Order: sequence, then structure tokens, then C-alpha cells
Amino acid sequence: MDDDKVFRALGDPTRRKLLDLLCEKNGQTLGQLCENLDMARQSATQHLGILEEANLVSTVRRGREKLHFINPVPLHEVYERWVRKFERQRLNLLHDLKKELEGE
Repeated sequence: MDDDKVFRALGDPTRRKLLDLLCEKNGQTLGQLCENLDMARQSATQHLGILEEANLVSTVRRGREKLHFINPVPLHEVYERWVRKFERQRLNLLHDLKKELEGE
């Protein structure tokens, strides 16, 4: 996984919106995605390209249509590497505080 590409892709609100749209309904065409965006198709295509480059979106051709699908694996890898370890420490502290307050 290329962390820099993933973080760069996630750093833009339009790209996060595209991921949200694909999370709501996976397998959308560019036209379907553009219905929910306030931008030209060309701009949306550039954003989708960055998401594809980061492996956050994959595409499948169905006839003349190109369907876009979210790939959650890089997001999970970011969670495992960057979020989970901090979450574990915080939860352990809360657990210890609970035990102390309850007199265990």
C-alpha cells in the first residue's frame, strides 16, 4: 500500500464524497456519480483517477459503461496502522479508569 497516495486521495472533500456515494451504492457510472456532484464530468474523472491510483476505487467495464466500485482494503490498512493502535491505548485507559472508579 502506498500511504502517501491514500492520504492524498482522502485529503480532498470531493474524493471523500465520491467514496461516500460509492459506499451508499456501489458500482455507479460516472454519470450517476456526477448527478450528486456540483462539477463537470472532466473534474469528476480526475478525482476518480486519483482514487483509482490510490487503489480506493476499481472499475469494471460493462458494455459501454464503466462501473466504479469502492475498495475498502486500503482504508482498513490505514485504520490498522494509524488508528487502531491509538484506539487500543485509549480503551485500555478507560477500562482502567472504570475499574478504579468502581473499586475493583
